[in-house]
Amino acid sequence: TDWVAKVKRELAPVEAGRFFVYGSHDADKVPDGSVPLLIEAAMAFGTGHHGTTLGCLRAFDRLLNDGFNLTSVADIGCGTAVLAMAAASVLPITALASDIDPVAVEVAQANVAANNLTGKVECLEATGFDHPGLAAQAPFDLIFANILKGPLIDLAPSMSKATAPGGKVILSGLLNEQAAEVIGVYSDNGYSLAQHDEIVEWSTLTLT
Repeated sequence: TDWVAKVKRELAPVEAGRFFVYGSHDADKVPDGSVPLLIEAAMAFGTGHHGTTLGCLRAFDRLLNDGFNLTSVADIGCGTAVLAMAAASVLPITALASDIDPVAVEVAQANVAANNLTGKVECLEATGFDHPGLAAQAPFDLIFANILKGPLIDLAPSMSKATAPGGKVILSGLLNEQAAEVIGVYSDNGYSLAQHDEIVEWSTLTLT
């Protein structure tokens, strides 16, 4: 199977509020007035087609529409770095994007360069918040973590320390039936639920 060709056929562009996630083969389809985010087809994980990435982008778009003021953003477990790139595209900040997987960090750096966001997104190889680059910028007004239930629960105490007072976290990578447990753990760590979105079987949580 020619996987790149297959991916190009199957990865239609995705719209999430103001954001438009697309592959280079669809560069002619970017709508006027959108915030375009280019993800190359050869690197197709975290592209916005999955209910988790789409949920995070929609939740972020809603925060922007609500006038939430933020000056620092971290994307923990960034994959393609699409969430960090979304933040860096619309805010006068340098977003931090970290992943435990060195290959993901390389993919993230390639996507950042392809979107002309070099210097606006800093890509780090890190386990959770364990990196001097993250420590130097914490606490954050907004943290994205689109990972899995287990790591989200494990990260709750350190995420609480890394979130500014009144700050938000957008969590996903969760099946709908897993959301209540994660909400409970984060409530125990000082967060309150602001929004729970479901896209098919996937949940996205926005917590304050």
